[in-house]
Amino acid sequence: MSYEQLLKTLEELSQGKYKEFHSKLLNNPSLKVLGVRVPDLRKVAKKFKGAEDELLSFPDDFYEVTFIKLTAVADMPYEQFIERVDRCVALMDNWATCDCFSPKCIADHREEFLPFIEKYISDPREFYQRFALTTLLSYYVKEEYLGYIFECCRRADTSLYYVHMAVAWLVAEVLAKFYERGVEFLTSQALTKKTHNKAIQKAKESFRLTPEQKINLNNLKR
Repeated sequence: MSYEQLLKTLEELSQGKYKEFHSKLLNNPSLKVLGVRVPDLRKVAKKFKGAEDELLSFPDDFYEVTFIKLTAVADMPYEQFIERVDRCVALMDNWATCDCFSPKCIADHREEFLPFIEKYISDPREFYQRFALTTLLSYYVKEEYLGYIFECCRRADTSLYYVHMAVAWLVAEVLAKFYERGVEFLTSQALTKKTHNKAIQKAKESFRLTPEQKINLNNLKR
């Protein structure tokens, strides 16, 4: 499928009302949005299996094209994915493309992928850090990685909105799975007041915490 054919396919799948809705949700006026729903984008991405490098060569004039690129690479085996991950992270300029890029192959290669997380969390760019944090959330919320998760949360630049939200989301997930360790981290007051309280808010929204735990968390607000 050529770039022109891809655009034609996307235009046929676009929906005016969804375009308006999703454009507001993305909150990035610089993005050109066609208005194609995620399930349709994932179906289109599957058509590029075996032609991912050709796909990566296409212009990134539209949000949907970038989304399809990341989705296609995320479905590749680890050895092939890892050769393209830096190129993909460099394409992220909004929360949706960042959060959609959740390669399942990392689950079987956690230790091997840690140097990449370290590289991205150390980068000053907003969506590099967010990708590191969302990857930790998806694949590393396990007892043996909690220390590293807390370290990354301390180091993350939460003055950046989407990093702030990712740290809060990640800490809330830790609280849901390892409540005592999460509380211990919060009481260390390692986070800014804003991110600390946002993590508590997000944790309290979870059905996985008991009413008593939520009351306790409320008492930890700053």
